[in-house]
Amino acid sequence: MDAIPAPIKLLIGAAGIFACYAYSATLTEDVYKTRYGEEQEKFQYTLLTLLFERGISALVGLLGIMLFGGSGLKVPYMDITYSGVTQSLAMYGSNEALRFVSFPTQVLGKSCKMVPVMAGGVLLGGKKFSALEYLQVALITAGVCIFNLFGKSKAGGADSSYGLALIGFSLLMDAVTGGLQDRVKVRTKELNAGAPSSKPTTHESMMYTNAAGCAVIAVVGFATGEITAGFAFCGRHPQVLTAIAIYSLASAMGQNFIYYTITNFNPLVLTTVTTTRKIFTTVYSVFRDPSNSLNTMQWSGCAAVFLGLALDIVRNYMKSSAAGAAKKKDAPASPSKPKRSAKAS
Repeated sequence: MDAIPAPIKLLIGAAGIFACYAYSATLTEDVYKTRYGEEQEKFQYTLLTLLFERGISALVGLLGIMLFGGSGLKVPYMDITYSGVTQSLAMYGSNEALRFVSFPTQVLGKSCKMVPVMAGGVLLGGKKFSALEYLQVALITAGVCIFNLFGKSKAGGADSSYGLALIGFSLLMDAVTGGLQDRVKVRTKELNAGAPSSKPTTHESMMYTNAAGCAVIAVVGFATGEITAGFAFCGRHPQVLTAIAIYSLASAMGQNFIYYTITNFNPLVLTTVTTTRKIFTTVYSVFRDPSNSLNTMQWSGCAAVFLGLALDIVRNYMKSSAAGAAKKKDAPASPSKPKRSAKAS
């Protein structure tokens, strides 16, 4: 896989993330927004969805290790466990928010994720970012703020402050997760100083992270009774369980590409990809449900987000060009070929 150029690796990861999560996101919206049965009940058991999603993803990661093998490296299990827990908490806040805010608000709110991921990388992972990267993040964040500040009231009521607080909590957990993911890479290199490529495989990262998150969710969910109540709800409305299972499988497939991307790049690159995907998902949601129509200022906010993403493309191009020029400069001169004698020996 190392022979594959970095732009192709990024294209593979981005394409997989777009395809899998565009489908799973629409299922998630349907699960939380649909009213079921004569009682017109709404699904409100987020820990049950996370238990399925984390559990299935951990099993897919284990299957990947069995099929393709592991890295054979010493792995910083505790750092991976911590990142799995904070990642699950971030997903809890994001999914639970769907009960209290519209889908476009949730998606665009989570698009601010680049800011906490960058902050977490600096504070916890010791990362450094360029001025262009800071400008990119500023543009995307400004676009998201414009989108939310100038949003029209949605059908069914305005977004609640509690729902927005849940998104804020999710972003905080994203900051911690991003920093811990950077730390996992650093710790793996420290534990395997003599190894030529000191990083866990895609499926090792996927299995360990999801297994840790699943264990915590199971303990909390059963202790609070939410998972038991969620299964009871699915017993009354079996179509919900089917949708959750399909959503979890799609998410597990998407996680293959997420961990493929995080293994080959850094958390900020991954967040840029997932942010782009969320913008397209938001636009799709708008066309899918006319009650979510956007006004001129909101479209301007989306334009600012896309401009920020375009800057990322420019930054990567400049970085690639500079690396290519440096490689040519440092390459040893090719030895001159000896002149052949005019006369045959």
